Amino acid sequence: MVTYRVTVATGTSDYAGTNNRIYVTLVGERGASKKTLLDKWLLNDLESGSVQEYDVESERDLGQVWWVQLDKEKFLVEDNWFCRYLKVETPSGSSLVFPCYRWLCKNEAVCVREGPAKRPFDDTLPAFQSHRQKELQERQKLYRWKVWKHGVSKCIDAESQDDLHPDVKFDNDKRSDFENSLHLALGELFLKKFVNMFGNSWDSLESFQKIFWRVKSQIGIYVVKHWKEDWFFGYQFKNGCNPCLIERCGAIPKKFPVTDAMVGRFLGGSTLDREIKKGNIYMVDYQIMDGAVGNVIKGKQQYVAAPMCLLFQDPQNKLMPIAIQLRQVPGPDNPIFLPSDAENVWLLAKMWVRSSDFQLHQIGFHLCATHMLGEVFCIATLRQLPAIHPVFKLLTPHTRYTLEINTRARNELLGESGVIARVVATGGEGLGAVAQRASQSFTYKSLCLPDNLQARGVQDLKEYFYKDDGLLIWSAISKYVERIMGLYYKSDREVLEDLELQAWLKDVNQEGFAELPRIDMPTSFHSREQFFKFLTMVIFTCSAQHAAVNNGQYDWSCWVPNSPCTMREPPPTCKGDISVDQLMDTLPDMSQSSVQMAFTWHLGRPQPDKILLGTFDEEYFTETDAKNAMQEFHQELTEIERRITSRNHGLDLSYHYLLPTNIDSSISI
Repeated sequence: MVTYRVTVATGTSDYAGTNNRIYVTLVGERGASKKTLLDKWLLNDLESGSVQEYDVESERDLGQVWWVQLDKEKFLVEDNWFCRYLKVETPSGSSLVFPCYRWLCKNEAVCVREGPAKRPFDDTLPAFQSHRQKELQERQKLYRWKVWKHGVSKCIDAESQDDLHPDVKFDNDKRSDFENSLHLALGELFLKKFVNMFGNSWDSLESFQKIFWRVKSQIGIYVVKHWKEDWFFGYQFKNGCNPCLIERCGAIPKKFPVTDAMVGRFLGGSTLDREIKKGNIYMVDYQIMDGAVGNVIKGKQQYVAAPMCLLFQDPQNKLMPIAIQLRQVPGPDNPIFLPSDAENVWLLAKMWVRSSDFQLHQIGFHLCATHMLGEVFCIATLRQLPAIHPVFKLLTPHTRYTLEINTRARNELLGESGVIARVVATGGEGLGAVAQRASQSFTYKSLCLPDNLQARGVQDLKEYFYKDDGLLIWSAISKYVERIMGLYYKSDREVLEDLELQAWLKDVNQEGFAELPRIDMPTSFHSREQFFKFLTMVIFTCSAQHAAVNNGQYDWSCWVPNSPCTMREPPPTCKGDISVDQLMDTLPDMSQSSVQMAFTWHLGRPQPDKILLGTFDEEYFTETDAKNAMQEFHQELTEIERRITSRNHGLDLSYHYLLPTNIDSSISI
């Protein structure tokens, strides 16, 4: 009789432990051990956070241990169990690690492979090949594609979070925090008494202080002081919560007939042509919003616009708005607003731009360009890559909780009775149109930050901290991917011959992006360089890019006039005098303002259980070289943290959304 020592580690979250019966069987090249019940006399086995050792006996030496089989049997009541990892000490004294990080549900059997990553052509034995195929077949039954809205990337086939497998669901702490936080926001911000005051306009801009005074955001306080100032309006296109739209202007478009006579005084005596050639003229264009239908909230029509804004980078590197047009087609009823207009006229024009930015940010750059894209990468990874595959091990930390947060968002935030429908101008019918147009504008290059910046011509835009910090993070991720994937793919041929990897990319393209024909993704991987860049894009999208467009929502939207979620009167068609009452009738009412504050706090606040980029609570890789690559990545992010912190010390308004300590590894909120 041969004895193996097996260490079993249970998950640390609440309810990770179990009172059901768990059996372990070691399977090796010479056969299988006895099926052993993990149960010690007078010991409460498999509690949350426990690490227990057990003896597993075999009639013969198993030789190479191929996998550990875990079997769960119901005892009295169903009680799921989460296994972190197993370790096996063999009679010869060697120690083997088997990463698991899975839930066992019902009467389920799970076979866990040893830690070292294996590509499909590494597993030459039929037993291993069969194991890989069976694992993927089971996953493809669990994780199926579905169309959410036509013209948008596909999502998981689940009506609610209850339909998801526990492996991709929130743990108990995360679930409780998420479900209670919106109600907590209304209470913490003392907003409850305003939520039911639908239709009541504020008396003045200052009256928004009635819901703002409890806010602790330092940036929010700065916004209150400076939001009317033109330089600050321009600054937000660089470093606000939507830094992705601004582009250098190569020529004044015909649809935006701005002339030197209109703006010459704002250019310091220069001309548009001269400043365009110097690279000092920039533009934001909300053409995606053109024709979007405004929401109807409790019977009252809401309004959206598709503005254009021209900006001048002055000698002090301030980005100053010099002209705004609120519709895409020029004409006598579509005036060009200028800084020289009456104060309230110019202020209202800027409010319309900020409201359009709120809509496009939430639906286009936040929902569609991070959440929905991240979901595609997550589903394809689950469907096409077995747990032993190096790319599965690389990407899984960056897909944590994404399926549940997106499923909840489609029901609770974006559904017919969700928050967006209740308070946002592009809720309802407009949401689908904006989501479709935004998604159809995506290209592979637009998702790769260096290419995106070059295409928008903003490489030289001064004090563009999203650009500066984002490139540092992109570079760190790129080096990390090259280091760790370079261990497994030594040549272009190995990339090309990895059929599981090619199937993963095919699933991303033909299923996930089936309704995005112009996205122009690679259809197959032909080189290591191409492959590594794609993985860098995936990780950046699911971590840093999401942080850049998510974490600042409350900072920039808690002062509602700076970022109105809706506009209750149509865009002006002339430059007549605008009274304070007209401004108040246009801005969100008391109820809408309160809900805007609550849900942006809910979405943008720091998460209590976040796992930061570059930290690895779940160790899928067990090889020393891979662990070294992970440690080098962490060290490089630490240095980036130091550099950004040092830069921020010299700024009146720091940019901290891409500090590594503020970047979650995955899209989990």
